[in-house]
Amino acid sequence: MRHILVLYLLFFNALVFAQIIKVEVKDSKTGDPVQNVAVKLISKAGDSLTTCYTNCRGQFLIQRISNQKRDLISQSFPIESIKNLYFSHPIYQSVKKEISFLIQNSTEDTIRINTFLQSMKQKELKEIRLSAPGKVDTVHSSDKLSILDFEIVKDGKLIMIMYPKSRENANELVFANDQEVLSQFTSKFSVRKLIRDYRGNVHAIGDEMVHGIQIQDNALQTAQVPLTYYIKYLAPLIDTTISKVYVSNFNSVYPAFEYYAMDKQDSTYRLVTNVKDDLMMSLYRSEYKWMDIRTKLWAKNKEIETGIDAEIWVGANFFTQSIYWEEVYAPLFERNDSVFVVNYPKDLLEIFDADGNNIKSISIFHHYQRSKTGFKRKLIQDYATGAIYAVYEKAGISYLGHLNVETGEINEKVKLNFKYIDQIKAYNNEVYYIYRPFESTQKRFLYKERLPYNFGKAKLNQGTEISI
Repeated sequence: MRHILVLYLLFFNALVFAQIIKVEVKDSKTGDPVQNVAVKLISKAGDSLTTCYTNCRGQFLIQRISNQKRDLISQSFPIESIKNLYFSHPIYQSVKKEISFLIQNSTEDTIRINTFLQSMKQKELKEIRLSAPGKVDTVHSSDKLSILDFEIVKDGKLIMIMYPKSRENANELVFANDQEVLSQFTSKFSVRKLIRDYRGNVHAIGDEMVHGIQIQDNALQTAQVPLTYYIKYLAPLIDTTISKVYVSNFNSVYPAFEYYAMDKQDSTYRLVTNVKDDLMMSLYRSEYKWMDIRTKLWAKNKEIETGIDAEIWVGANFFTQSIYWEEVYAPLFERNDSVFVVNYPKDLLEIFDADGNNIKSISIFHHYQRSKTGFKRKLIQDYATGAIYAVYEKAGISYLGHLNVETGEINEKVKLNFKYIDQIKAYNNEVYYIYRPFESTQKRFLYKERLPYNFGKAKLNQGTEISI
């Protein structure tokens, strides 16, 4: 009777839990083994236990006791906890198989699972033009119009300000796909530059009015708002995340400002970080001491009238006109779920999450010795990859330095081909700029060079649909 009971227990144990699972993956069309297939083991609770990869024979083992055989990839694991296997491969369609039933009902020590993967359907891609890093390509040129400014929008298309002779009279807004002009609009007033708002939409800035630009069916549509309205209500809004709007109280004639995060639901806001140039603030306020009595009296009257300190009135109106004045610079960038503030006055790269909570701060020094390095106090962001670049210029030659947000360092500088270029911008690992050869009758053309990087796409604010 005792021997019968032992045999029964051994049989029941084998019935409930198999010892080894041998998986073999093949191509459904050719029958050839498929190697490097990622096989994710999923538990009965739906959690991912681990991921295995098939060998050159398209095989791997899941077992309780490590196997000494070298011709298979083995993985020791509690087999009874596995419910599903999920097979994935870059060039095959993913497959999910439930194996818990086989494990519970198998009467053998080894369970063999054969899986056949189907190749993904081939897709015909559009024409892709690649050029070697450093090779200059002409993006847009015209015999009659020069380019004053440009912005790169969705799918790499261009919005440009163009003019025939004098840039003071620039009033042609052009929407183009490289050399092909898709739409053109003549403004009733001259415009001097293009700016993106916090949603990523492009605005053409004039002396008194602003064009809000929308692209619909490859046609330019615009709506006009006063410049004062734009400066008061749109310019302070810097960027947005899923739940927050980032706001700045930056003033071009004051050496300090703050960034705030405003909640989209209840409009509450809180301080994210403050930016202050201590040296510039000291010089700014001390300007009041050297003013004549008449100017001091004027400043005191303004203080009584507005509540703003007399030293600020003098600094804003007089010190900002001197050769010592330098506007405070600390740009904010968003990429994926992170927000970066390059706080140059504090020598810090401050990193925040999407809700404005500080994650960490990194010391930065690439802006030191500007006369030697040629740093232009200008950072640009690639609107496709989210990469951040610092702009340098020495003897008319421009360089781009990639800012590593993990270390705060400029890893390397990429030299651009032409001298004295204008309006440097980046998109999809390429740098765009405007250039006209010296002492040439050629108009100002738009060029691009491919950078020696291959950064992937990032989640960025590419603009929202607006009604005109």
